[in-house]
Amino acid sequence: MFLFAMVIVVIMGTAFYTVWQSYYNYSPELQTDTFWRRGNVLLALIYMLIYIIFSRLVNAYKVGSLKISGLILSQVLAVLMSNFMAYFLISLIRRGFLSLMPLIGLTVFDIAAAIIWSIASKKFYAHIYPPKRMIIVYGSEAARDLVQKISLRVDKYLICSSVSISEPLESIKERILGFDGVIICDLPAEIRNKLLKYTYEKSLRTYISPKISDVILKGCDEIHIFDTPLYLSRNIGFTFEERIIKRTVDIILSLICVIVTSPVTLIFALLIKLYDHGPVLYKQVRLTRDGKQFYVYKFRSMIENAESDGKARLASEDDDRITPVGRVMRKFRIDELPQFFNVLKGDMSFVGPRPERPEIASQYESDMPEFKFRLKVKAGLTGYAQILGKYNTTPYDKLKLDLMYIEQYSPLLDLRILLQTIKTLFTPESTEGISPDQFTPTAKAPEKIKESEENK
Repeated sequence: MFLFAMVIVVIMGTAFYTVWQSYYNYSPELQTDTFWRRGNVLLALIYMLIYIIFSRLVNAYKVGSLKISGLILSQVLAVLMSNFMAYFLISLIRRGFLSLMPLIGLTVFDIAAAIIWSIASKKFYAHIYPPKRMIIVYGSEAARDLVQKISLRVDKYLICSSVSISEPLESIKERILGFDGVIICDLPAEIRNKLLKYTYEKSLRTYISPKISDVILKGCDEIHIFDTPLYLSRNIGFTFEERIIKRTVDIILSLICVIVTSPVTLIFALLIKLYDHGPVLYKQVRLTRDGKQFYVYKFRSMIENAESDGKARLASEDDDRITPVGRVMRKFRIDELPQFFNVLKGDMSFVGPRPERPEIASQYESDMPEFKFRLKVKAGLTGYAQILGKYNTTPYDKLKLDLMYIEQYSPLLDLRILLQTIKTLFTPESTEGISPDQFTPTAKAPEKIKESEENK
């Protein structure tokens, strides 16, 4: 698969080299000198490096993980960002802005090549890596949801059998050896550890549904002061230096975004006003770091007084409170644009856990006390839960995704999440509403998503 990925890299580099040599290497209007031999090759290699970096940031080489639509979209984003950077690189070398037409032609060719490569690579991957035959070992009803999700990817996994932890451990060990992999879901810690060591001994591929404690452990530092290895969990959220870096980036990016999106902001503000003559903005109390409350600003996407009954609830599928203009805004997240001002003010960051309403957060915490762990860092416009989850992802899964971000934070991770957020704007299923039987603030959390005390 590495060699297969290099094919598209070489194609992109060769196409850029051709356009550079044919249209940009010499500029009559600017009377600039031409590059010679190794200089041209070096420039093409730099372009290939830029393309590889952007492709890695948006997971454009994740052939086995992404669906064909997601793979194509990732490749297109990588091409657009690479060629955008390439134009400014060419302009810098040529000491002036040249015609965009050759680069537009290059972009069209690159996108076509990326689509063909994506389709061919998926077929190639499916040929050499057929779906794995899996067995799931479960300890509660939580496994049912996980099985349903995994069953959506029959191109990768075939769950052929299941076994309850109520069966003898030795019997479970014998059964799992007949499969390509085993899924461990919601088992008591002692039994899970024994089973994990056994699969490690037998070199059996193992998938584990993590607990909150597992996510915290993943963010630990290794301490090798003594001959006994230690894990250090600092449990402080972000360090002082990390907060300074994030705040600086937030100020710069929010100013740019406010200016760039101002035409779209004005258009939708006008449409909202013309539809029902109601207020354009909607403000709501939300929670950020250390439980501090602030007003989050959004374009109003629902009818006025949508919660006149005084009950806080999430939007459901086909919610009749959402206006026609609101549906368009929600589909492309345009209703979130005013939150750039929240970032500029310092209430929020670009990346972090989405801010929750106090009354909804308290209901979540009544069933999941760990939900307040999200408040160790400042709330954000986007995060792991937004690019990897959906609008109807359960609060418990969103909690784990948010904690994964907090424990693995780095500026590079922020950049990766921001770039992948662009992709979610073109993924309709990411904005699906909650279903009637899902855990909502107005319904008690079903037992199937709760961990028992002895399992935590």
